[in-house]
Amino acid sequence: MNLQEQLGALESGVQQLIQAATASVAASREADAATAQHADAEPAAAAEAAAVAPVEPQAQADTVDDKPTLHIERPSQNEIAMSIGGKSVTLHPLQLAQLIEELSNARASMEPEVPPNLPAGWRFVSTKNPMMAVQKQSNGDRLLVMRHTGHGWVPFQFSPDMVIQMYMMLTQK
Repeated sequence: MNLQEQLGALESGVQQLIQAATASVAASREADAATAQHADAEPAAAAEAAAVAPVEPQAQADTVDDKPTLHIERPSQNEIAMSIGGKSVTLHPLQLAQLIEELSNARASMEPEVPPNLPAGWRFVSTKNPMMAVQKQSNGDRLLVMRHTGHGWVPFQFSPDMVIQMYMMLTQK
């Protein structure tokens, strides 16, 4: 997978962050509207509410129909620059690894699930002969953790039956 495809994959994964930002902006607007209605009745209370919960200028400038857009750039080999709705951040390798882990954890609980079979034409970056560690679990399962160059340490838990099936698959001719 080339750099542009990797960035595209990251962009689609971060789309969830955009939706969260959009929801946050909408909630801020609703709070502003409630404060404004309340301000007509009680100006002093409205001023106090505004002082306690200020709204960012960008949130005020957006309209309800505007969706923040995601832009990803790679200014150098060891950093990714991301902008969402006019807010920019530069991520270095450790920060990017943290984002990938958080997105992975979130994706694991989302619907629809990741397809059970490899999609036709799916492209990926593979890690040849990855570093790995194995632990025996108290219930007899085996925890296999493998180091992928892009995803980092990726854990998999296998039942004893699955370990046997995997062994047979790996030793077939």
